Amino acid sequence: MGEIEDAIERADRESFTREPPKTLKGQISYLLKQMGSAKAVAQELGVTADSVNRYRRGARKHARADVASKIDDAVRQRWQPMVRKRRQKQAAASGGITVETRARFGYTSSAGSTDDGRFRRLTVKLPAAYAQRLFDARDTGASDQQMREIIADGFKEVYFQDGGGRAMGLADVEINDIDYLDLDY
Repeated sequence: MGEIEDAIERADRESFTREPPKTLKGQISYLLKQMGSAKAVAQELGVTADSVNRYRRGARKHARADVASKIDDAVRQRWQPMVRKRRQKQAAASGGITVETRARFGYTSSAGSTDDGRFRRLTVKLPAAYAQRLFDARDTGASDQQMREIIADGFKEVYFQDGGGRAMGLADVEINDIDYLDLDY
């Protein structure tokens, strides 16, 4: 997963209205209900169906650290899909998406202005159209670089050009060396 996809996943997790199961037995029971069989859960986690059944019965109280991480990820990925979809739909329709980042921004502009990239810490509310483009890109398997370009286009319009009020000669904005990036919608 890339940085942008991770940020979308974190934003999705913040939208949970109820916390997912915390115990190993509860998590396995939830996955069994979602996936239908111990064999399907086992394939997802990379363990045997017998191990899945032992976790379900409580015969094994703890999973190895790598398996426990896979279980947690699998549960969170499937937890409250309707809540996630509703929040994403609202962001793409009218709410927009807030991007907070510290990264190096470089840009191409008209003659006589600087194009040296520099670190900036920005929190910018991007319009709904950028949220829609970002979700569509993620859903079609776009690369992290392609999703960065969508966010950079939004920063160009909203932050650098102030919605058309300044810096009209600005051609391209690039995001490089991301220190951190967080999304909220």
